[in-house]
Amino acid sequence: MTTDANLADERTAVIARYYDACTTGDLDDLRATLHPEVVHYFLAPNPGSTPVAGAEHLARYWRKVTRMIGARWVIDHVLAAGDEAVIEWTMFWLPEGSEERVATRGAEWFVFRDGLIAEIRSYYQQHNRATELDAFPYQRRRYSVPGSERSAIHPRPPARGDGTA
Repeated sequence: MTTDANLADERTAVIARYYDACTTGDLDDLRATLHPEVVHYFLAPNPGSTPVAGAEHLARYWRKVTRMIGARWVIDHVLAAGDEAVIEWTMFWLPEGSEERVATRGAEWFVFRDGLIAEIRSYYQQHNRATELDAFPYQRRRYSVPGSERSAIHPRPPARGDGTA
């Protein structure tokens, strides 16, 4: 029997695998987390805010993005029930022409079908500087912070093919 806690853990594990695969750009790992008919919606205006549909298209999209900006996604907080999960995340990345990584904070709503990610609704604003809640105690609440790209929920960065973490 699957309990609510087990289901929440399963959802979190799939999302962590998805974000690790986004970070590494591993197409096989990305496809393994995505329903074939997945749709990823983005908050506009953002770079590339047009929805991305289909597992293959979304996997290739994230491989391209991570190669362009050296992104590392970290799950900071999760609430999951049934076939849905809502997360807070941080994307650490390197803006073009910059030598310093920045943290972009956001939230996403996931819908699952057959145990795979079928829909993502992404809420964030990406700027060439850190974006986060003013005065929120990220470190005290064990969220990821600049210089420590991990959280209590998502502690280990995946190994990257380019030698970075």
